[in-house]
Amino acid sequence: MNTHKNYHWRIAGFYFFYYAFVGMFAPYWSLYLKSIHFDAIEISILMSIQPVMRMLAPGIWGWLADRTGKRLLVVQIAATSSAMFYLGVFVTTSFWGMFLVLTLMAFFWSASMPLVEATTMSYLGKNTAHYGRIRSWGSIGFIVSVVGLGYAFDYVAITWILWAGLVCEIGILIFSRQIPHTEVLAHHTDHQTVKQIMLQPRVLALFGACFLMCVAHGPYYTFYSIYLVEHGYAKSAVGGLWALGVICEIGVFFVMPALVRRFGFTRILLISFSAAALRFLLIGWMVDWLVLLLFAQMLHALTFGAYHAASIGLVHEFFKGRHQSKGQALFGSITYGAGGVLGGLASGPVWVHWGSTALYSMSAVAAMLGLIMMVWMRSYKIL
Repeated sequence: MNTHKNYHWRIAGFYFFYYAFVGMFAPYWSLYLKSIHFDAIEISILMSIQPVMRMLAPGIWGWLADRTGKRLLVVQIAATSSAMFYLGVFVTTSFWGMFLVLTLMAFFWSASMPLVEATTMSYLGKNTAHYGRIRSWGSIGFIVSVVGLGYAFDYVAITWILWAGLVCEIGILIFSRQIPHTEVLAHHTDHQTVKQIMLQPRVLALFGACFLMCVAHGPYYTFYSIYLVEHGYAKSAVGGLWALGVICEIGVFFVMPALVRRFGFTRILLISFSAAALRFLLIGWMVDWLVLLLFAQMLHALTFGAYHAASIGLVHEFFKGRHQSKGQALFGSITYGAGGVLGGLASGPVWVHWGSTALYSMSAVAAMLGLIMMVWMRSYKIL
């Protein structure tokens, strides 16, 4: 029992530092780029590198992990390489220099999480509904990072963000060597190819809808902090708003077992897509109304927390046995990767030519299209 608990904390530690890095990068890296005089188009390109790599890299790493059977070794190599290439941010402030450094760093950084997700699900066995309780430590890491840096940047230069990122990279590297080994159990679907599983209507429905959800979130992760600062919010307030969303996310992670028993994964996703459409309309149209902005951030519990746990749970149900790593990698590539790329790259031109209200209204439309896809597929009893 003590060994089991010890393993729990080893996985939780990896999640903590991985998402602490996200808490540094997603809200504040665009502010750092703006401070070294990049324009909106350049920022949208550089901020889209991570989702591009999340689209391209995980499939390669997932295939390698399943092919060799050495999932944790692949995680460790990726964590080491990511930390090494991250050091390049200390020596370049040119666009192409930053582009190269972020590309190399993100290629390895993006490899780890799908493989760790598969490891966590294998570790939990039949208790996959408890995934959120381990994953919640990633949310805690995000909060520590986003709140701490938000307050710090009201007093110190934004360039200190480089050192915060290095601390996170070192933490990821250390805990990548602590994650326990798990056995990949044989399953009756092992004879199927990944393509055969992917082409099932229920899998296509899930991946398509989740792709649209990630498109919807692209402008949020790219321009939300700049958007708030331009409307007069202090950086500490920006950090507080990001943190509020993640605090609510943690809460929903802890009640996910009860929610799954009560509603099931699919109905949870339907609620999440509906909440996302409302949330982005509030952000786009009500930014000067703090109480409504606070409510919009509270909806993060549904638009990310419940959404993420439910979608990962369904992917685990669809991809069993020797396809676990590839399934999680494909899901990350197509949704968080390709969806994030489209949402992030489109956000720059829309921001410049039509403004922030139009940008977040388009996010709401993307979430609504995902909801329509889910409802349509559910009406045909595919999901």
